[in-house]
Amino acid sequence: MTGRELTSVEVAKLWRAWTPTEVGRRLSGVDATWCVTAGWALSLFTESAARGLHDVEIALPAGRFDEAMDALPGFEWDVVGGGRVWPFPEQCAQHFQTWLREPGTGIYRLDVFREPSIASRWACGHDLTIRLPNDELILHSDDGIPYVISEVALLFKAEHVPPKDQHDFRTVVPALGPARKDRLRSWLSTIHPGHLWICALDNLR
Repeated sequence: MTGRELTSVEVAKLWRAWTPTEVGRRLSGVDATWCVTAGWALSLFTESAARGLHDVEIALPAGRFDEAMDALPGFEWDVVGGGRVWPFPEQCAQHFQTWLREPGTGIYRLDVFREPSIASRWACGHDLTIRLPNDELILHSDDGIPYVISEVALLFKAEHVPPKDQHDFRTVVPALGPARKDRLRSWLSTIHPGHLWICALDNLR
């Protein structure tokens, strides 16, 4: 099955993301543990990381994705991966990202990462031996919005490192304590040996 190519122009045109506060309001009745991730998570952690963001991404256990669907009736979903849009739900097993779309306008409002979970603990999709309980994985903003810890957000940004992700690293790392820096360095050494951020973290010791 071949997905439809998703161009950067199309993404910019079709994304009108909710704010994290709006997402929190809409998911207030969901029992599954979820959190804001990626760029918004870093912005919630430190104001120095704030920048223009076209989308809002959240993560929740893949096995509990139905709870998010039930809380968001009247919308449609697309599976996204490899720069393409794929049919939902047929391609869910092949790609972990799912975009929520308004059926009338085609506008995307929310990006949901369906994450691995082992024994009720978050597991990293790149290496399932990296696991954390929810109370270590998630912090909360002053107004109660759950967001993923910065070392997890940066670990996933380390895969490609476009300029915006390099900017995120430079602005967030100074706000991390020694334990969080060491944990990020350990994870990078496991998943991305020789990564340029490892050297940068070493220089901060």
